[in-house]
Amino acid sequence: MNNYAIAIHGGAGTILKSTMTAEKEKAYTLGLKEAIECGERILKAGGSALEAVELSIKSMEDNPLFNAGKGAVFTNLGKNELDASIMNGKDLTAGAVAGITNIKNPISLAKSVMENSEHVLLAGEGAMDFAKQMNAEFADDAYFFVQLRKEQLEQAKKSDGVYLDHTDNVVENGEKKFGTVGAVAMDCNGNLAAGTSTGGMTNKKFGRIGDSPIIGAGTYANNETCAISCTGHGELFIRSVVAYDISCLIEYKGLSLKDACDEVVMNKLVKIGGEGGLIAIDSHGNIELPFNSEGMYRAKKSSNSELYIGIYK
Repeated sequence: MNNYAIAIHGGAGTILKSTMTAEKEKAYTLGLKEAIECGERILKAGGSALEAVELSIKSMEDNPLFNAGKGAVFTNLGKNELDASIMNGKDLTAGAVAGITNIKNPISLAKSVMENSEHVLLAGEGAMDFAKQMNAEFADDAYFFVQLRKEQLEQAKKSDGVYLDHTDNVVENGEKKFGTVGAVAMDCNGNLAAGTSTGGMTNKKFGRIGDSPIIGAGTYANNETCAISCTGHGELFIRSVVAYDISCLIEYKGLSLKDACDEVVMNKLVKIGGEGGLIAIDSHGNIELPFNSEGMYRAKKSSNSELYIGIYK
């Protein structure tokens, strides 16, 4: 086999063309294009799905447009708390970090947890100690400061609300955007991988953690079924164990990737008010990009298909 495929997302939610400037749309499109090309270069050269996923996500973590890494939203205490996870479909190994700060690329630290520890999920101070041992790249608070994110925090504090990532006009327009980035890939050897990274919710308190670093909820990969990365209202994605549920529908009920995704995203999640979407790839290289919100920043590319980039429904 020498086919490969990759898909990425940069968040979902109420993303309307009517409220998007041409400049911002162009910037998001370019950000998605750069991120997917980072991963595709690896796959084209015969590299692993795992490495492709990591590099595509790193590209979005380095882009202040996305709520991950540099563009992470602020907590109630004015911090940037980061979560990420990654999973290798070849052997079901996985690594994740939650509630970490000042780490430039959380996805790389999650991969390090998978490869250099006997654990899956490390959180808070312990994860930071591990990061120092692994010589992870740190960045100071100034690196993570994005003026728009600070303004969003101030808006959220006025109403004492906890907001999913949103644009500068979202509060008054009642819009919301679930800010998470993710990637799924199949390499030329047929191996699958998935990863997800996020800054969480604006004005979040009490060390809140969503689905992104939870294996089976926000991220899952299994060579026998599929690789999934989610973006949406984290609490509801955790309660629905979304990523693993899709894999189960393929494994135990024999559903196609499309039918499994539709059942979970368009039916089960909708029933409990779970808004958002995901990216999915199966062991045959089929890609699905389902979402039940107004939009989702997304892109896909394979060895036998052209680059597709989408934002709106």
